[in-house]
Amino acid sequence: MLKLPSPTSSIPLWGGAGGGRLWVSKETERTPSPPPPRRAAAAMMMLGRGLDARDNQTRQIQDAVSNVEKHFGELCQIFAGYVRKTARLRDKADLLVNEIYAYAATETPNLKVGLKNFADEFSRLQDYRQAEVDRLEAKVVEPLKSYGTIVKLKRDDLKATLTAKNREAKQLSQLEKTRQRNPSDRHIIYQAESELQRASLDATRTTRQLEETIDNFEKQKIKDIKNIFSEFITIEMLFHGKALEIYTAAYQNIQNIDENEDLEVFRSSLYPPDYQSRLDIVRANSKSPLQRTGSLKSSLKTVQISSSTTRKNEEEEEEEEDEEEEEI
Repeated sequence: MLKLPSPTSSIPLWGGAGGGRLWVSKETERTPSPPPPRRAAAAMMMLGRGLDARDNQTRQIQDAVSNVEKHFGELCQIFAGYVRKTARLRDKADLLVNEIYAYAATETPNLKVGLKNFADEFSRLQDYRQAEVDRLEAKVVEPLKSYGTIVKLKRDDLKATLTAKNREAKQLSQLEKTRQRNPSDRHIIYQAESELQRASLDATRTTRQLEETIDNFEKQKIKDIKNIFSEFITIEMLFHGKALEIYTAAYQNIQNIDENEDLEVFRSSLYPPDYQSRLDIVRANSKSPLQRTGSLKSSLKTVQISSSTTRKNEEEEEEEEDEEEEEI
């Protein structure tokens, strides 16, 4: 025969806050539970403050990630445009080189050599410009572009943390509602407390992981920025240093063109070798009227003298003949 406990005896009740067995009297069982103790209220208040602190921390991390996403994206686009314009400049330089070669083939020897040497140097510079384009693409644009994937991963981590935090806040709200609706149902309250504890542990774990991740992210970001801009400066210095050397040689090739010799060659091609003799004839035939009158007078005088001499000779011959006849 079973022995029933007395009305004032204690009976076991499962579902205490520590998960153990609680002994309550039947009188206590029959009466409503008292309101939550002050310790529980203080714990709930501390938990709420912890949620607020984690919210602020998560918001700050989210702002940092958004800032990197915005400015790294802008830098990537601008650097990519810089590289494209450099590549187009190389293409225009190639067209210029071809035109210089074509023009040099039609010029005088010294100018032809000078222009050809200039075009050779300028073409060699475009090889270094192509190397500049390739290096900028690999060392500057690609690292910035990779931050698109990195930021996406960080946003996934943030999303997981926010999900855990929302679950924790939801469980806290659920526990408060349960305590208000069923203050005497310790079993339901214990279940709500257990769910809140699990949610809090999960939120704490994901928050710590996010803190470690964002710390590494910030460290890597600073390192990458230093490397990217250092590479950019190094690449530009290498190109412009080589460009200064090549431009100096190209300038010297232009300065070495002998203008006078090319001018003589041009004149020789413009005026053929027998030009001087033909020029003398033209000059002789193009005397002034005064010169022609003087020449005519001189010719007439010569003719007159010649005629006078002839007549004088004829008279002398006639006199000699007359003398001979008289002697006979």
